[in-house]
Amino acid sequence: MAKIPLEANQYYHIYNHANGNENIFENEGNYYFFLRRYAKFINPIADTFAYCLMPNHFHIALKIKSVLEIESIAKYPKYNNIPSFCSKQFSNLFSSYTQAFNKQQSRRGSLFIPNFSRKLVEDEHYFKNLIHYIHFNPVHHGFVDDLRDWNHSSFESLFSKKSSSLNKEIVLDWFGNRNEFFNFHQKEIDERMILELEDY
Repeated sequence: MAKIPLEANQYYHIYNHANGNENIFENEGNYYFFLRRYAKFINPIADTFAYCLMPNHFHIALKIKSVLEIESIAKYPKYNNIPSFCSKQFSNLFSSYTQAFNKQQSRRGSLFIPNFSRKLVEDEHYFKNLIHYIHFNPVHHGFVDDLRDWNHSSFESLFSKKSSSLNKEIVLDWFGNRNEFFNFHQKEIDERMILELEDY
């Protein structure tokens, strides 16, 4: 089945999983290194709204930047179109992280499932539930009882006044304000929504 193209100005749920039963993050340093690699390869092409890194998979909510912003990147002319360029940036992220991880862990071979998954986000209701789902993931998978206790998601960052590459104000505006954002995250996620948001 053909993958959904990453088009300019569109919102997406991006996710990927370890290839097999391995983890993609084995220690704290791995999580932070992945975010640094993400900043290098993905920040130039997308605005990020939420993320959650789990031991064997991750979820990200983002919006691909405008045509003008992406075309301003020096290497863009090497590619025929924006979707192929954006997909290549993700491939570069996974390849760069895998090479460093393999060296650290003395392993070989692919780390991520090829052809990372993406879903187009087309309405505000779905997007708000997606943000909740991403932050609720560690609770859903039984790693913590309170989503605030998971250190590798954007939930706490959205409350911080420290500078960040996250588009905090845009996210909070969708929920109304910080209090509404927090209250929305206290709800249990409907099982039908969970099934709609994940397929592995």
